[in-house]
Amino acid sequence: MRILVTGGAGYIGSHTVRLLLKQGHDVTVYDSLVAGHREAVPANTLIVGDLQDTAHLDQILISRRIEAVVHFAAHAYVGESVTDPAKYYRNNVINTLNLLDRMRRNEVMKIVFSSTVATFGVTATLPITEDLPQSPINPYGRTKLIIEFALADYARAYGLGYAALRYFNAAGASPDGTIGEDHNPETHLIPLVLQTALGLRSHLDIFGTDYPTPDGTCIRDYVHVDDLASAHVLALDHLSPGAELKYHLGSEHGFSIREVIAASERITGQKIAVKEAVRRPGDPPALVASATKIRQELGWQAEYTQIDRIIETAWNWHRTHPRGYAS
Repeated sequence: MRILVTGGAGYIGSHTVRLLLKQGHDVTVYDSLVAGHREAVPANTLIVGDLQDTAHLDQILISRRIEAVVHFAAHAYVGESVTDPAKYYRNNVINTLNLLDRMRRNEVMKIVFSSTVATFGVTATLPITEDLPQSPINPYGRTKLIIEFALADYARAYGLGYAALRYFNAAGASPDGTIGEDHNPETHLIPLVLQTALGLRSHLDIFGTDYPTPDGTCIRDYVHVDDLASAHVLALDHLSPGAELKYHLGSEHGFSIREVIAASERITGQKIAVKEAVRRPGDPPALVASATKIRQELGWQAEYTQIDRIIETAWNWHRTHPRGYAS
């Protein structure tokens, strides 16, 4: 299949591109490189561009004879979305609508959309299933939910087939250590812990130690980036015009911040210096996925369910790329 991957030079996008190429697909990566990395994808797949450039999008969709889109391109910092919501509505909403309209104009009728558990906000029950109410508590989650609504409307009005895949905490790296996680600024727990192990940070801040969890720290569901990639490819294989697929992607296992730190110390052989700090507003005590629906309907399930295995792949990347792709 001839596939356009927007944001394909980013963290999850680059791992998905690698899997698509391995399976023999013809892949075109479209990335502004504002957050993505040129080194993360084969040079012959990459076109540098922005989704607001609709003429460029038209040209690519036509000249590459694109048959389907996997859409990762978005801003994804929750805190920044609160302080600069306009940036998020422009990019995550307006630019995605640009993409959908260009797809429709050029009769590209399949899209896999990178969504998030942030569309659910703080839920009353665990694990989090697809039938719970979606009530995002920040602009980032709201922009993603707006596009989920748009996709549903486009499916019913125009016959667009879509899959909205809602991630929990993406983690890990390609096991061979050649591509991995590189954000600026870095906000994800596992890279911050491993950067501390490497001496790039003096300590790790633990925000909140008084949550109603066994050790007082937040619990999260960490899903390996290669498992996310396989779910995108599987969803793409099952798409048809007019189809509406919505799935949660997680390992279905929750690990606390202290458990992640302890596992990192086992893997790296280093003691992780920590400082305890007050809770951050809006951090729920626990987020754990139910992946029952995608397991039953598509046969997907996470291969990486143990935190040590996930961290080991991340360590393979960070110890050989201590400053990310700049290394």
